[in-house]
Amino acid sequence: MIDLPFPELAVGQKKVSRGRTMTETDVVNFCMLTGNWLELHSNIEFAKHTLYGQRLVQGSLVFSIVNALLPFDPSVVEAFYGVDKLRFLRPTFINDTLYATSEIIRLKERGEKHGVATSLLCGINQRDETVMSCEFSLLIRKARLVAGHRKTQQGPNA
Repeated sequence: MIDLPFPELAVGQKKVSRGRTMTETDVVNFCMLTGNWLELHSNIEFAKHTLYGQRLVQGSLVFSIVNALLPFDPSVVEAFYGVDKLRFLRPTFINDTLYATSEIIRLKERGEKHGVATSLLCGINQRDETVMSCEFSLLIRKARLVAGHRKTQQGPNA
């Protein structure tokens, strides 16, 4: 999502991700991980009688996958800063393929070493429908973090 230091970012910069198909395994594993066994996600027979007639992928799983589809550069991203205006605009079903789009909509200085970059993050399905949107903010370094040099071990006689 963000791969440049804060001074190199500009409002309007856009990114589009590769696709990721949401699977039965994703949904079941997320149920196990979170304890969210809501029948709308886990019970085929129950879901047949709901508004959409089939199981839905959990919204929190959709959010988790969509924000991870666009890679982050750890040399510039300091931390996840927050999310605002998160909305699930359409359902995501098992076997839907999601893509992420991101556009920087706001940049704000945050001290001498950082700034906050806010992007409009959207999840788009294979039918070109927006299923999720939010304002996603990251704390970004003004300069790339340079990894420290490690001492190498050269054996017992070094």
